[in-house]
Amino acid sequence: MGTRTLLFALLFALPPALKPWLLRRFCGARIGKNVSIGWFASVMAREIEFGDYAEVRPLTLIRLDGVLRLGRQSEISSFTLIYGSSDLVIGDQSYVGPQCLINADEPVRIGTYSALGPRSMVFTHGSFLPFTQGYWVKLAGVTVGNYVWCAAGVFLHPGVEIGDECFVNSRSVVTQSLPAGSVAEGNPARVVQQMDAVRRKMSPRRVDAALQQVLRDFAKVTLEREMGITIIERSTSGLRFRWQGNDYAAGIVLSSSTPGKETLGRCGIIDILLVNNEQWDNGSPGYWFDVRQLTCPATAEPIHVALRLFMQRYYGMRFTLLR
Repeated sequence: MGTRTLLFALLFALPPALKPWLLRRFCGARIGKNVSIGWFASVMAREIEFGDYAEVRPLTLIRLDGVLRLGRQSEISSFTLIYGSSDLVIGDQSYVGPQCLINADEPVRIGTYSALGPRSMVFTHGSFLPFTQGYWVKLAGVTVGNYVWCAAGVFLHPGVEIGDECFVNSRSVVTQSLPAGSVAEGNPARVVQQMDAVRRKMSPRRVDAALQQVLRDFAKVTLEREMGITIIERSTSGLRFRWQGNDYAAGIVLSSSTPGKETLGRCGIIDILLVNNEQWDNGSPGYWFDVRQLTCPATAEPIHVALRLFMQRYYGMRFTLLR
C-alpha cells in the first residue's frame, strides 16, 4: 500500500478541521483561507491547490494521479466520486452537484461560474469490449467553458468541449462539442436555441424589481420556513423582523436612489442591503451585497450569511467575498 493510499484513508477518517493541515504538511498542497473538506470526504492527487473558501462536501471521494485545482469559492457537493490518472481543474465560483461522477483519465477542465447539476457524469475514457477484436476505444479530455450550466443528469462523452455561456438541459447526452452561447438538449444533445434569445435584457429598473422578488422569497423560504420567524414587517422598501434578540432591516439601494440615505449600523438595528447603484462604494462598512459586481463582505453575521446562501441556491447569484 503506497503513501498516497494511506494518506487518502487517513483523510477520510480525520475530522474536517485537520484535513487542510494534513494536505499542506504531507502533500505540499496549496490551501487557501477558509477551505472546508467535510466529514468522511477524502482528497488525493499528485498536486493539490484549493482557492479561498473552496469546499468539498461530506462523503465525497477524489483520487487523481494528476493535478487537482479547485478555484476560489467553488464547491464539490456530497456523494460525488472523482477518479482517474490525469487532471481536474475547476475555476472560481463553480459547482459540482451531489452524486456526480467524473472520470479524469484524461484532463477535465471546468471554467469559472459553471456548474454540473446533480447526478451528472463526465467520462474521458470509453471502452469495455476488446480493442484487438475491432471494438472501439475513445480516450479524450472534456472541457466546460465559463458560465456554463449543465442541469441535472447530464452526461458528457469523451472529447466534448462546451463553449462559454451555454445551458445544457437535464438528462441530455452530449456526444459532440457545443459552440459558445448555445442552449442544447436531448439524446444526443442538439442546439435548440441561442442563449441571447432566452436571456432577458436587464435594465436597472428590472434589476430593482428582481431584488424585490428575491427579498419576498427570502422572507417566505428562509425566514419563515427554515428559521421560524413568523412576525415579519413587509414593505416595498424591504423587511423588518426580530431574531435572537436583534432587530433586523433588510432593504434595497435602488438604482435611482442616492447612497447614504440608507443607513448602515443604525442604533439597535442590523441593516442588510441589496445594492443596485453605481455610486455605491464597496469599501463601505456593514452588511451589504453589491448585485452589479456580485461582491459582498465576508462576514459571520447569520442573517447576512443566510441571505447570501439563499441567493446562491435559488437565484444563481454567487457573490465574491471581500475581506
